[in-house]
Amino acid sequence: MAQTKKTARPAQKPPARKGSNGKKPANNSASKGVRVGRFSLRGLFWRIVIIAVLVLTALMSIWAYFLNQRVVDRFSGTLWKLPATVYAAPQEIYVGQHLSPGELVDELTSLHYRDRDTLTETGTYDRVGNEIRLHRRAFDFPDGNETDRQIRVQFIDNRVKAVNDDKGNSLGIIRLEPMTIGQLYPDINEDRVLLNVEQVQKDAPLLIKTLITVEDRDFYYHHGVVPSAVLRALLVNIVSGHKVQGGSTITQQLAKNLFLTPKRTYKRKLEEMIMALEMEWHYSKDKILEGYLNEVYLGQDGSRAIHGFGLAARYYFGRPVDELRPEEIALLVGMVKGASYYNPRRNPERAKDRRDTVIDLMANNGLISETEAGELKQKPLGVLKEKGTTSPHPAFLDLVQRQLSQQYNPEDLKTKGLRIFTTMQPRVQAALEHSVTALNAIEKARHYKPDSLETAGIITSIGTGEVEALIGGRNPTYEGYNRALDAQRQIGSLIKPTIYLTALSDPAKYSLITPLDDSPLTVDQPGSKPWKPENYDRKFLGPTPLYTDLAESRNVPSIRLGLSVGLDNVSAMLHRLGGPDIKPFYPSMLLGSMTMSPFNVAQIFQTLSSDGFYSPLRAIRSVVDAEGKPLTRYPLTVTKVADPDALYLLQYAMQGVVNNGTARALNRTIPPSVGVAGKTGTTNDSRDAWFAGFTGNRVGVIWVGRDDDKPTSLTGASGALPLWAAAFKPLYNKPRDMTPPKGIDFVNVDVAQQARVPSQCPGILMPFMSGFEPKTILDCNGNSTDSGNTDRGGGTNGNPLNPILNFFR
Repeated sequence: MAQTKKTARPAQKPPARKGSNGKKPANNSASKGVRVGRFSLRGLFWRIVIIAVLVLTALMSIWAYFLNQRVVDRFSGTLWKLPATVYAAPQEIYVGQHLSPGELVDELTSLHYRDRDTLTETGTYDRVGNEIRLHRRAFDFPDGNETDRQIRVQFIDNRVKAVNDDKGNSLGIIRLEPMTIGQLYPDINEDRVLLNVEQVQKDAPLLIKTLITVEDRDFYYHHGVVPSAVLRALLVNIVSGHKVQGGSTITQQLAKNLFLTPKRTYKRKLEEMIMALEMEWHYSKDKILEGYLNEVYLGQDGSRAIHGFGLAARYYFGRPVDELRPEEIALLVGMVKGASYYNPRRNPERAKDRRDTVIDLMANNGLISETEAGELKQKPLGVLKEKGTTSPHPAFLDLVQRQLSQQYNPEDLKTKGLRIFTTMQPRVQAALEHSVTALNAIEKARHYKPDSLETAGIITSIGTGEVEALIGGRNPTYEGYNRALDAQRQIGSLIKPTIYLTALSDPAKYSLITPLDDSPLTVDQPGSKPWKPENYDRKFLGPTPLYTDLAESRNVPSIRLGLSVGLDNVSAMLHRLGGPDIKPFYPSMLLGSMTMSPFNVAQIFQTLSSDGFYSPLRAIRSVVDAEGKPLTRYPLTVTKVADPDALYLLQYAMQGVVNNGTARALNRTIPPSVGVAGKTGTTNDSRDAWFAGFTGNRVGVIWVGRDDDKPTSLTGASGALPLWAAAFKPLYNKPRDMTPPKGIDFVNVDVAQQARVPSQCPGILMPFMSGFEPKTILDCNGNSTDSGNTDRGGGTNGNPLNPILNFFR
């Protein structure tokens, strides 16, 4: 059968799809390229985004790392540069002390103790008649901590009769915390009193609670940043068109205050948030809170920035944080929002409104009752009057700093938080500062231009060499030129005690009754014209006894005496007493033509008052570090430089300066029973007026003159003596003990005849070094008697008290 052959059919293409318009689409090779390119661009975009995120993350990580290092380095090291704090000497209270109830109240008031009927709080007192009850504050002294305690002090006749605790147990002696008199600031010139957060939580919990309530209610629950608060602040800023809110937590505020500038930028805000998170990661909430308590800015005292609640409590209210009242806490916490804007001294109404707002917040959050809130809002702000200076006693602080610089690096003094305990006695300092008002009366009486005179003064403690008070000018709070330390002025007749001591140290030649020649004198001076000195009154009195010439400050006899004992010997004695080593020593210097500062003069008279024992004047007792560890003590050092017997004779003569000499006007102010010994000083043309004198417990030196060195027509008696009297009048002036030393005997003498006479005969009882009394003996009729019948021990020709004095010796 025949087979049929099939023909293969060609393959058919699938029908082409029509487009929406019914037409065949164009060749799609181009669309494929677009599609591939689109996918490539998208991938490239995401790759760029990922790379950018990675780079940004890396940069942010590096940024955060360096910010973290700043946080850790600061917190692991010293958070703040702390200035040295300088304290006055503490007020001691002991049985038998000369102290009146009023003086103790003044001391307590200066320490900002409050008068209260109840003494449940520290820093309070109550006076009833001659008894004062007080609740003393605790204080960490260099020799140990004194706890707070209640004390009862009883007085009788302006003396302390008893010092007891609240249970009636005798304490004998107690001391109050010392007054702060200044700080030595670092270059950044900011200050703070460091607080321990645990101590504040214990002693002032209301401060902590109020601060958290007002500034950051969720402080103990967030991690340094609250995102919702940040977003809310961001929205407000966007709507307002400028930055008005920050949404900052306490941690963020601390980060800003410690590390950043106050400038409001988004970059700074981001840094603040990062550092806040890092601080919360590394440190506890209490550590952060403690930093905030000590760092927050709360005002300005001139160039000094007030940081932290510790210093703010003292600056505005004069007391520590544990003694703050609720309304005072409200004021300080309210100032955190803007210390300058709510400054209670410059903007009291604004500050009160802010304080009252905080009081309402305290009541709304259960910290105080509504009734108490209403009462608190009625109270005044109660801030202290602004002092207007970083230290109320800048001249004394200057002396402290100079003496410290001999042993300490200046940077350590300003940054290590050292505590300097000084010798300044606040009551003595106040008396010296008040004495400058006497210049007003002097200028008015002499028709001088007001404020044309200047002054400087220093008061020291006899025996110890401690500087109790010092002023550098007419305005005691002025921080400029310190005349007490830097003014070099001619000392005039203040040199004369040195001349007379040099002579009296040679008893074989000189005694108090030795006649000196007061007659015209010409002194040849090589290279210049002969010098013809004169007395102040332009008169010559002929032979006059040595003690009279010193009392009346006679120039010519003093020059003759100085030339007689030798210029080199006078110069050496001056140097031993604590004065400068002057070589060569010219004859004109016997009238005090050399220059010295009041501090130099005080050193000399300190030695003269201390029976010839030299001790360097010191303003510092001890230095301790920030932890209370003693670093340096300044012990008393004493060196014998003059014969005590000769010093006794000189002091006796210097007492005559006040009794009946150039300083006799002082008897109208200071009772003669005190026995003040001193010396006036007046220089050429009355350019400088001086008085240096001492009681039984203090030495005082006052200078008065003009800064331009023009004449004042004032003498030591009319210019300086009134200020000295004004300074010493309100103080307790211990009578000088004039009991003669063993080597001194009192003898009744006829000065004109240079002879001894019986005690019942007319004469003057004068001290002499034993064995150097006048050899000539006269009876009451002036007839000579046998010198061998004399009893040096105090028979009829001597002092009848000598046997009794010898018994006590």
